[in-house]
Amino acid sequence: MISLASDSHVVGDDELTEGDAAVAQGDLAKAQASYAAARAAAPKSVGALVGLARVQMARADVPLDYASAKGNRAVAQACVQLAAVVKIAPSFGPAYVELGRGRLLLGDAPAALEALVRGARLMPGEPEAHSQLGVALLATGQSAKAVEELKRAVDLDPGSSARHGNLGTAFFMVGRTKEAVAEYEIRASMDDGDAKAHSDLGTALLATVDLERALSELRRAVALEPRRATFHSNLGYALQQVGRFDAAIDEYHEAIRLDAALVSAWINLGTVLARDPGRRTEARAALEHARSLAPDDPRVKANLEELDAMTSHGAPRP
Repeated sequence: MISLASDSHVVGDDELTEGDAAVAQGDLAKAQASYAAARAAAPKSVGALVGLARVQMARADVPLDYASAKGNRAVAQACVQLAAVVKIAPSFGPAYVELGRGRLLLGDAPAALEALVRGARLMPGEPEAHSQLGVALLATGQSAKAVEELKRAVDLDPGSSARHGNLGTAFFMVGRTKEAVAEYEIRASMDDGDAKAHSDLGTALLATVDLERALSELRRAVALEPRRATFHSNLGYALQQVGRFDAAIDEYHEAIRLDAALVSAWINLGTVLARDPGRRTEARAALEHARSLAPDDPRVKANLEELDAMTSHGAPRP
């Protein structure tokens, strides 16, 4: 997290430092009070304004993934406040980074990118600025540039598991799978209790056809966070790849029970059911449900066409 205190000690800096530490510890009430105290001590402190917006976004209690706060009024309001800050303090880098982070949460990647480019230029030695910029570049399809920024963030802060995870994702998206696995392994070893770290590693291992290790990591993710539907769907897919079809079906059903709108689980369920000529009616129902959820998803169309071919020719699935 970027410090909001100035490089040279000024009035209100102690309170800003306390607020930053409280946010890092998850004590948002203390952070709110500290940032408010900083503003009272120095009414023109832009750091205090950024801190208060930071707390507001944290209180929205949303995952830190791209577009995870789409439509969230608290995050949107914080972004309005931060946009006002950068107008009155155009050289205050932390405001741009927090603004960019908020816009990423809202799913506005182009606007986030604009703010984060500025933030990274103002703070070239700040790993969080490069990390958030890398995420924005990923969200706008600029994967190669994202790798550069995320590598820079890791170089500046090699002890951060999250930065290794983000770099792994960037590597994965540009097809550098072995490097992705290496970064995900670092992240998982640094934070063994993080279910997403194990899920990401397992998914990358699937791409390298290291199926047994993939299964181990994906099972670990489910054990750590059994109510995450995507983890069950990913585990189901791995089980399907090793030929354990009944177990895969069980995982897909559990994923759907947890999240009935998870399109990938419906598609995967349809594909595994289609292998059995006696269950192709069920397979079609699953795929049609997926189409109702995502009419334009090309995976649904392709699998329905394949099912049509199998049904019309009576051919068993390879």
